[in-house]
Formats: sequence, structure tokens, C-alpha cells
Amino acid sequence: MTTAQHKIGSGFGARSTADEVLDGIDLTGKLAIITGGYSGLGLETTRALARAGAHVVVPARRPDTAKAEVGEIAEIDQLDLGDLDSVRGFAERFTASGRRVDIMINNAGIMACPETRVGPGWEAQFATNHLGHFALVNRLRPVLAEDARVVSVSSAGHRSSPIRWDDVQFERGYDKWAAYCQAKTANVLFAVQLNAFGVKSFALHPGGILTPLQRHLTKAEQVERGWIDENGTPLIPEFKTPEQGASTQVWAATSPRLAELGGVYLEDCEVAEISDDDAPGVRSYAVDRDEAARLWALSAELTGVNAF
Repeated sequence: MTTAQHKIGSGFGARSTADEVLDGIDLTGKLAIITGGYSGLGLETTRALARAGAHVVVPARRPDTAKAEVGEIAEIDQLDLGDLDSVRGFAERFTASGRRVDIMINNAGIMACPETRVGPGWEAQFATNHLGHFALVNRLRPVLAEDARVVSVSSAGHRSSPIRWDDVQFERGYDKWAAYCQAKTANVLFAVQLNAFGVKSFALHPGGILTPLQRHLTKAEQVERGWIDENGTPLIPEFKTPEQGASTQVWAATSPRLAELGGVYLEDCEVAEISDDDAPGVRSYAVDRDEAARLWALSAELTGVNAF
């Protein structure tokens, strides 16, 4: 498979922070939309882009909470990614404002939640992490700037599951981790196909970070996985701070080094290599163009939205 999935020598790494990758970059006059930009990595991304001069819009399922966390550094609006009517409402309000989007970061997500059904019975992680963002970007297509970048926050978890074409919605038995990993593969494939349509797109693994994303996991589960000890102290040296975790999505959204690339998967502020073994990198099925086109067609059918 011909691919651009090769390291480019970015000069940054796993411990780089969002502010470090933005050093020397002026985003004055740019507008960024960051879903979930009021919690965890999203909040750090909002802060970093705002410090660099961008006007940041944070669509949030809990606007009051978002306002309390973000303060005056970003504009808050209502959006529930698990509700396509809510997605349409936000997109219509933003489009009516007459503004254009320079940076779109699909950051919001849920992980390893109990079995939950949304919309017409869709599995919630696939629906929220992928289908909601799919519909949102398609509805915002008319107001994406010519050189806009769309960044999707995936995970190394994608390495544990391709798209389960025979049971995408987990109708024959639910596994919360398999559902999460499939949704993260969908994030990567979305970036591949959107880029093929001419919109500069990236997907990424932000690294391991303890954030509110873990809210559906009990303390006992996190201890069992070796993430923390009984006192809640992180045990994995490779875990990043939120400032470090936000760096790769900020780099994807702004780096001049990526101006001629697109449709690739990033990790640690670098283009990842393809790896189908235990090494870091991206699974080949997650950047397969046929798989990406197939998922796009399914997503368009399910959501009834396709701007391309």
C-alpha cells in the first residue's frame, strides 16, 4: 500500500507541550471549533489555541459546565453529538453567523461506557465518537475555509479492532472496550476519506493521559489495568500531562510541516509508521482507502448527511 505514513522529523516528541508546538505561530484572525473543548485534553487545546490568538468556539453537551471551565477565553454553544438534531441545530446556528472555520478539532468522546443506545438504537461510542462528528463536519462543509484543517482525536486503542462490518452496532453482544476501539478506528478512517475529498484532515493518538475520559471506569478497573495504585497515583511513566497530551492535536491543526500532508495518523507530534505488530504506529486497516470509503458510505446512509 502506497502511504504517506512515514516519520518526517518534526523536532517534537512525546513530552512536547501544546504551547511549545505553537511557539512562533500566530493564529490571530483564525477560528477554531473544538468539540469537548472544556474538559481534559480539549480544555488544554482551547487554552493553547486561544493564547496563540485564535477565536475558539466550544460546542458542548453541558454549556453551563463548559462556561464555568472555559470562562471568557472561548465562545460556548450547545451540542450533543449523540443527537443528530442537536448536531444540525449547532451547524445551522454557526453557518447563519456568516463565519468560516479554519480549524476543526473533533476532540469530544466517550470511552468504555456501559451499553447505551442513542438515536435509532446506535451503539453510543460509535455514534458519539464517529457518527456525530461525521454529521457535524458534513453539515459545516460549506463554511470550512479553503485551507481548513480537520483533526480527529483517535487512540492507540484503534489497534485492537477494525470495523466490525458484520455487527457495527454490537447487536449480538456488547463489549465496552471493543466498541471503543472500533470507534477509534472509525476516527482514523474518517480522516483518510475526508482528505481524499480535498479537506485537509488528520487523525491522532494523543498518548496515555488520565483525564475525565476515564469517568466510566471504576477505580478498581484502573488499578487492575495498572494505570494507578490504590491511592490513585499514576503508575505508568509514559503517561502524559494534559498539556503534553494536547500537543499532537495542536500540532496537527497548525504545523507548517504538515501543509503538504493529509489523511495520515499522528502520534507524539510525528507522523506514525504503519505497524501491524506490537510496535507503536497505526494499523494498516485504519488507513486503508477502501475501508475508509466503505465506512463513509455507511455513515452517510446512517446519518442521512453527505456533503461530498
